[in-house]
Amino acid sequence: MKSDTIPPLRVSGRLRREAEAVLQEGESLSAFVLESLTRGIEARRAQAAFIARGLASGAKARKHGGYMPLADVMRKLERRLAAARRRAR
Repeated sequence: MKSDTIPPLRVSGRLRREAEAVLQEGESLSAFVLESLTRGIEARRAQAAFIARGLASGAKARKHGGYMPLADVMRKLERRLAAARRRAR
């Protein structure tokens, strides 16, 4: 399998030293950068999906007039919080 490369990054000496200081035993700087890039991609995809769900929910509510009054939302959240606190005790 042929692999591609990511363009080299110019960073300050301080940033490089900070990155090297947090490497785990046996971990290379390249492995750290690859993991960071992978996690960044996953986070951005999750964020985009979250935004898409929110926009779709807003559009659905506008179309069907399905908005819930703030007071109702707060009451439901307070009940859920109270129930969670009871379970935690």
